[in-house]
Amino acid sequence: MLSATVFSMAMAAAVMGQSSDAAFPPHRVIGSVYYVGSKDISSFLITTPKGHFLLNSGFEETVPLIRASVESLGFKMRDVKYLLASHAHSDHVAGHALAKELTGAKVYVMRGDDGVISSGGKGQYLYTTSRWKPCAVDRVLKDGEKITLGGVTLVARSTPGHTRGCTTWTCQVKDGGKKYDVVVVGSPNVNPGYQLVGNKDYPEIAKDFAKTFNLSKALECDVFLGAHGAYYGLPAKFERFKRDGKTNPFIDPDGYRDYITLKEKAFRSTLEKQKATKTP
Repeated sequence: MLSATVFSMAMAAAVMGQSSDAAFPPHRVIGSVYYVGSKDISSFLITTPKGHFLLNSGFEETVPLIRASVESLGFKMRDVKYLLASHAHSDHVAGHALAKELTGAKVYVMRGDDGVISSGGKGQYLYTTSRWKPCAVDRVLKDGEKITLGGVTLVARSTPGHTRGCTTWTCQVKDGGKKYDVVVVGSPNVNPGYQLVGNKDYPEIAKDFAKTFNLSKALECDVFLGAHGAYYGLPAKFERFKRDGKTNPFIDPDGYRDYITLKEKAFRSTLEKQKATKTP
């Protein structure tokens, strides 16, 4: 079951003819990083000679779309060895159980989101009615832990607030003889209804968001990606990518810094407004 907020977002998108679950052309982003997600809900395949990483499974109904995208690029779902997540909201992890069944992959989740994924949605902040098929978690991660496969290392950075275990993933890839720092932003968004002051369900939420912005500003980023395509301007960048193959618009360090700055301002503005309206 979708939360009211997620459901309303999906309905609004559908009315505009822009369903988040609509297909989007799979494509190589840079090096061994590929986009295999839907129109707005990002999923990334990071390939290696020893198997692959899949970051985000989307909704359960998104998994066949991801599978088709993976196979159209010449890869196989059964070669996915690790299934990862940006954060434990249904639009990113409700498909985990099916994806794990199809691939046999190990599911690694940041501490704070592990119980939500393994229970199928229980223990979430705010979206208490959102449920999906439970998915067993094989390993609970801590900030800075590394996962290495076939010469590629992904680093899990704890960026909580949006969820307790929200994770920003980083890695280094080679492309055209150069090395690039890739950052896949988990989510720095303060969603409608988030209570930053006096939150009994998630008392540390404001401190967690502040920690996230401090860490995010310190990360080295050449290639800016995110849990939703809208975070990093996917549609426009993809069109530019098709028109001009000589330059890669996904290499966007300024866009990353601008995005984090914008989201931090929004967080601090919301925090100050809620402090001002809080009853003593």
